Amino acid sequence: MPFGLAPAVLVNKAIVVVLHLVMNRHQALQHLTADACFDVCIIGGGATGAGCALDAASRGHRVLLVEREDFGAATSSKSTKLIHGGVRYLEQAVKKLSLGQFKMVQKALKERRTLLKIAPHVTRPLQLLTPCRTWLEGAYYFVGLKLYDAISGRTNIGGSELLKQRKALERIPTLKKENLYTAVLYYDGQLDDQRFNMALVQTAAQQGAICINHLSAESFEAGAKGALTRVNLRCTLSGQTYTVQAKAFVNATGPFADAIRLKANPKLDLRIRTSRGVHIVLPKQMMPSSQALLIPKTRDGRLIFAIPYQKHLLVGTTDDECAILPNDFGPTAAEISYLLEYVNDYLDVNAQPSDVLSGFGGLRPLIVAAKGQTKDLVRDHEVEIDPESRLVSILGGKWTTYRLMAADTVDAVERLLGKKGACQTANMPLVGSQNYSHTTAIALQQQTGWDHEVIKHLDSKYGDQALAIGQTLQQHPEWKERLLPGMPYTLAELYHVLEHEMACTVKDVVGRRWGTQLANWQQTLDLIPVVGGVLSEYFKWSEAQCQQHIDGYRSEVEALMRLQPV
Repeated sequence: MPFGLAPAVLVNKAIVVVLHLVMNRHQALQHLTADACFDVCIIGGGATGAGCALDAASRGHRVLLVEREDFGAATSSKSTKLIHGGVRYLEQAVKKLSLGQFKMVQKALKERRTLLKIAPHVTRPLQLLTPCRTWLEGAYYFVGLKLYDAISGRTNIGGSELLKQRKALERIPTLKKENLYTAVLYYDGQLDDQRFNMALVQTAAQQGAICINHLSAESFEAGAKGALTRVNLRCTLSGQTYTVQAKAFVNATGPFADAIRLKANPKLDLRIRTSRGVHIVLPKQMMPSSQALLIPKTRDGRLIFAIPYQKHLLVGTTDDECAILPNDFGPTAAEISYLLEYVNDYLDVNAQPSDVLSGFGGLRPLIVAAKGQTKDLVRDHEVEIDPESRLVSILGGKWTTYRLMAADTVDAVERLLGKKGACQTANMPLVGSQNYSHTTAIALQQQTGWDHEVIKHLDSKYGDQALAIGQTLQQHPEWKERLLPGMPYTLAELYHVLEHEMACTVKDVVGRRWGTQLANWQQTLDLIPVVGGVLSEYFKWSEAQCQQHIDGYRSEVEALMRLQPV
């Protein structure tokens, strides 16, 4: 299929959507000419890098964003899917009288409401229940969560409540009655992290940023005084190389920040420790509720969440210091056993390793400033400017505060450039939400005739851009059919992510744009050859190339599955 479908202008019950063709990788690569000079080159296409690109582009800077793998491929798609201030961090702030922890919670709670506002199609307020086994335990958590509400101030999204056992069981019927004296209900937010990340990239591109995935920063070139002037890039798909000039360079690579820092200046000390966080996915019937569960007590002092996620139940997370892991990783047998222990302790189920549908792990970047176990470190951020190379590195942080991290980073870049602008992203709706409303799904159903499952899937993933996906059926009615029975994916959606979201590989589509790998390993294996066949025709792969793509990704998923004990 050719690149560049005509821009779609859709009018339906006051919904107007214009699909700007700003995410075409072939066209984006053409901007990487020898004489091109960007104001800022951002390395890393996760939440922080994409947030920096959007912030800088909206201030009028000429921006290049490059990502070694795919947008949001690593840490940014492996979160617990929460937009939160951090109940545990507040507890530590009180117990340790830590002003740093308190301020971080305060900032994150304010950002929680902002993220819900700018991307309502991929976020929602979420009720969480904390089961308590004694009156004293209930009082302790109720007071703490009321403090959580108070810190939120005007940005609060719902008040905490103390629930009797009967009310708690009405909300989560599979809670174990034994030892359940009461429960505390409170509010945070939930997000589809990969789709939010993609919306950030799309909005940055809409603001004029050049955003390119599968483009690795191999090395830097510096001027006579040591300041970086160029970066040498390599396309990881074709092997083609590019050299790009920029006035400033930003390192937004999260857990991999030290590798970029040392490429810019080998004399720098390491600043990042990485913590391994693992989640597992279980059948939804183990907790058939729209509410989430916060398990407040574990033998090592961590918190565990059980959260509704894509018709399943997401449970996590672990928190263990580990070395950098370059590839996707899933749960070990020990980690599965650890998480299931607490699922079975708090829910009246008998969850076994064989019930695990999928699992995934992510690396959290923790700044080396503090000592102690990683679970005790502040998840705050720091902007570092290397005085010799002038590389700007954004270190640490968490999903909920990506926008503040980006603003601080772009402020630092502007100081280097001798410019001063204002961050505008707090009130900037992201692509997918710019014309989104509760009637979007209705309009899409009237437009396409798709069934409820497909409509709900597209509405929750793409927001108002789902209408543009539906529009393609006027020219290609054959794209309406599902790729496989029992799954909501259609050819129309597949061609959309190829045309407008820079999906280049089978993994880009199945693992990232759709998130199937994170939710169900077996469905991922079923989709791989089907999607691979369509991509082979689209990209004109040879038979050998197609088989290589299919076999390579299948092997990755099967390797993840082997970590699950029988």
